[in-house]
Amino acid sequence: MTAETWRPYWPRIIPYVLAAVVVAGMVVLAVAMPSNWALGDRIGLVVIGLMVAGVLHMLARSRVTADDRGLIVVNGLRTHEYEWAEVLGVSMGEGAPWPTLDLADGSTLPAMGIQASDGDRARRAVAELATLVHERGEAGGS
Repeated sequence: MTAETWRPYWPRIIPYVLAAVVVAGMVVLAVAMPSNWALGDRIGLVVIGLMVAGVLHMLARSRVTADDRGLIVVNGLRTHEYEWAEVLGVSMGEGAPWPTLDLADGSTLPAMGIQASDGDRARRAVAELATLVHERGEAGGS
């Protein structure tokens, strides 16, 4: 099996566009400030813009990757790796923003790399992931 990766579409595009706008806006603001603003103040504005862009990147980097060994789920700051036997199921309830993985230790994990706002694309991704979990996970007897 080749690795399959699911990423949200609009929830990934929008933060990157916003990050570019924020950084560009802060650069323009730093240049346009009155002459009594020191260089450090101007650099501070740009640094704030870059920090906002960093936070937006963390939101946009969410993904779910399935390969022969298992699942890698990237949600914001954290990356979770699970073998197939550790994943019991996947579900996305009505109105849920993303699917939830049911894990063998009794816990659940949001899979933010698939987002309901993507509509049919998200439904297909959840169905594909559920099929893989059933075939390769504990429920499939592997």
